[in-house]
Amino acid sequence: PYRIAIASGKGGTGKTTFSVNLFRYLSERMPGTVHLVDCDVEEPNDHIFFPELRLEKEYPVYQMVPEIDRTKCTYCRKCVDYCEFNALVIIPSVRFAEVNTSLCHSCGACITACEYDAFTEKHKEIGSIRQGLLQSGGKLSEGSLKIGSSMQTMMIRELKKVISDEKGIVIFDAPPGTSCPVVTTIADADFIILVSEPTPFGLYDLKLSVDLLKDLKKPFGVVINKSNLGTDDLHSYLMKEGIEQIGSIPFSRPYARLYATGRLFDDIPEEISAAYKEILEKLNERILQHEGNHDSQR
Repeated sequence: PYRIAIASGKGGTGKTTFSVNLFRYLSERMPGTVHLVDCDVEEPNDHIFFPELRLEKEYPVYQMVPEIDRTKCTYCRKCVDYCEFNALVIIPSVRFAEVNTSLCHSCGACITACEYDAFTEKHKEIGSIRQGLLQSGGKLSEGSLKIGSSMQTMMIRELKKVISDEKGIVIFDAPPGTSCPVVTTIADADFIILVSEPTPFGLYDLKLSVDLLKDLKKPFGVVINKSNLGTDDLHSYLMKEGIEQIGSIPFSRPYARLYATGRLFDDIPEEISAAYKEILEKLNERILQHEGNHDSQR
């Protein structure tokens, strides 16, 4: 399988727009299955652009959280010392013991630490996963956190289990930013595409993403969206750092209107269509080259 992650240092650069266009292009041209995985679990919206999507599965995702049996707890606070996330409150003087489930990461350290079997585990629902099929044969999966839950990384890990046996192409639509959910999303990607925009904020956040990917030693390239706006500072930065620019997409008000109605693929302006075609053909060549190298190594 070939796994592509679409990421951005900030929201609003056009990451999701690019992800769904790449998915549609590849699913109509590649012989195998193409699977789009929406990892922006706080606000998944890839499905909006595919009204023909047929829902195949939907199921809840649970977190295992510890519960304290106060009849067994000795208030020794050993579990507190073991907890790296400060999720336990033990006050011996008033015999108070509580687990803060919002901070708990279900690591099990408290259960290991306790010598008195004072901990049991219970299920806590943190969200759900939905999987669907398109007429083209492509698959779309998304995770959706429950309101109030902060377990983005855990949800993304569960979501990625959906594609653990996938043989075709997988596209991860990553959350914005450079935090833990992004790292979890791109960890096993073969190539990362950073979508940026030529503005001071866009350049600042792109630099953060580039630093992250260099630390992770991940191959990547940049797509500049709204390329006919802003300044030339972004182009200068890419040239200075020797970063591959996969392509650029100009801003188009008619295309923005289409986006606002959820119709990304109908009556696309010529300049947008041409820009996407050039970028997507480059990526298609990269995928075919990867598959050729993979076949020769067998």
